Formats: sequence, structure tokens, C-alpha cells
Amino acid sequence: MFSSLGPSVRELAVQGLSSVERGYDLLAPKFDHTPFRTPDRMLDAVEETLAQVEGGFDAGLDVCCGTGAGIDMLRRLCRGRVTGVDLSAGMLAQAERRYGADAGRVDFVRADARALPPDLDGAYDLAVSFGAFGHFLPSERPALFAGVRAALCEGGVFAFPIGAPLPLGSSLWWATTGFDAAMRVRNAVWRPPFVMYYRTFPLGPVREDLRAAGFTVETLPLEHFGRQPDGAPRWRLVLARRT
Repeated sequence: MFSSLGPSVRELAVQGLSSVERGYDLLAPKFDHTPFRTPDRMLDAVEETLAQVEGGFDAGLDVCCGTGAGIDMLRRLCRGRVTGVDLSAGMLAQAERRYGADAGRVDFVRADARALPPDLDGAYDLAVSFGAFGHFLPSERPALFAGVRAALCEGGVFAFPIGAPLPLGSSLWWATTGFDAAMRVRNAVWRPPFVMYYRTFPLGPVREDLRAAGFTVETLPLEHFGRQPDGAPRWRLVLARRT
């Protein structure tokens, strides 16, 4: 499916009937050949924007790093240590194969993002995350944001892209709404649950949860992706700074 190197429909079905952790362990060897990997275009847009508004950083943390798509970006932005954190051992194994030669500077930690290890506390001045927030229910955001805040030093920045709301009734709106409904039914009748939703991370509530966790929040347009007919950016970069 997706390409000759990507997973088959059967493999995706097995993943979808597994837990999040087990599902990504199974998908890991073919993950980079699916649309689920963060596109280079998005990584480049975030990197360029961070470089313009923030300058350099000392140490960077990729939260829910997967196979390490964001690690090269952090290596360019940060002068020192770069760490990727993920729950899936399979995804981390793929990342370690790619960056093992840079072991003196890049390291990977297996951990739940809702309970980051205390030895990461205060060690970073930049944290990023790409494409992972659909795996967290709204009730889990406070723990997620609190852990990221603890990992940042004073003034450290948590940066991530967030898309504009989809036009009501558009084909993509119906597709994501249908997918979320199917996942809710699946999780109601099948265990273990596989938490993955497209419409549970809107900017307004996310901003409020970040502020409650101890961040100041601003957003910048990612102009690479253009603007909607009303002039609003299609994508924004959220900059949440530890206060």
C-alpha cells in the first residue's frame, strides 16, 4: 500500500487492531514509506521559521520522534545534545540505525511522552513534535505538556505545527470525521485500544492547556503552505515558551 516498499492493507489492518505501541513496532520497518512520516516540506518550513525567530539552541528534544524524521533538523538547529523520545521500541530501532554513527551527540530514549524520565528535566532549550498529537486524548494533554515543560530549561521553547480547521463539509473534513468515528467504534468494542484521532487537537483548547501547564504561547504563520480564502494561514507554528 502507498508504494511497493510500504505496508500492505493486511499489515495496516493488523496494526490497527493492536495497541499503539505494538502497532508502531510492527509498522516501523516500512514507516518511512508511508504518508504518515512527516513530510520534508513541513520539517523545512519549521526549521526555517525557528532559525529566523530564535537563532541557535544548545540541546534539542524530539517528542514522539518515531523513526527520527526531525532529528536532522534538530542537529542543524542545536549546538549540542539531540535526543529522540518514543514509546515504540521498533521505531527507535529504525532511528538508531540511521543515526548510530552520531552516537556521541544523538541519543534515543524509550519512554511514554506522558511520563518523561526525570533525568531529562531541564536539559533542553528546544523541544519539537510532529504528527503525534492524535495519539493523546484531550484529557492526557496536561500530563504531556507538563512533562515537556519539565524537560525544558527556563525560557526553553516547545515548537510544533498545527493546521487550520478544515472547511466544514469539505471532502477532507468528512474523511477525518469518518475516520475518528470509526476509531471510536473500534475502541469501544476492541481491546487494546488504538488511540489515533485527527480532530482532537484544536488550537484554542491546546493553547489554554499550554498556558495552564506554565507556557506563554504565540503562533507564527508557516507561509510555505499559503493562506486560506479568508487570509488565515493554512498552517501555524506554535511557540510555547517555559516561563
